[in-house]
Amino acid sequence: METRKEIRLKDFDYGSTGAYFITVCTKGRENIFWEDVGTTIGRPSDVNLSHYGKMVDDAINNISNIYPSVTVDHYVIMPDHIHLLLSILHDDDGRPMVVPTIDRIIKQMKGYVSKQIGCSIWQGWFFDHIIRNRDDYNEHVKYIHENPMRWYYKHMTHEKFE
Repeated sequence: METRKEIRLKDFDYGSTGAYFITVCTKGRENIFWEDVGTTIGRPSDVNLSHYGKMVDDAINNISNIYPSVTVDHYVIMPDHIHLLLSILHDDDGRPMVVPTIDRIIKQMKGYVSKQIGCSIWQGWFFDHIIRNRDDYNEHVKYIHENPMRWYYKHMTHEKFE
């Protein structure tokens, strides 16, 4: 049996103040969040979210209601995964507010969607990147905004988008 590589930074407090880039994939990378995946659609901005995609959108937009110290700065829902740029805020004195860890936030969001659907549609893990500075933050914002076009060119035109 193959041992899975540890994907979390050892000894890092994932509830600490800062920004985090998160990627969560569907089981088997199944394309279930966009309608009409696989057909020529013109441009990615023309894509409509599927019923499941709308559930995910609702769950993402509810994160700050459940965890007031967490903001969803940017996100994109792709056919088979989502990208989130989350920030954990501090109080007026500069102290982190009481907040669950990134792991807890993502588990809650995934659970919310799974409960509505009646089964889990998610891979058991997710990927994270701790944002280190303003340039790193801006690079991930750009990635999120360009990802639908990148996906479209990769899967629909077989060309590489850079």
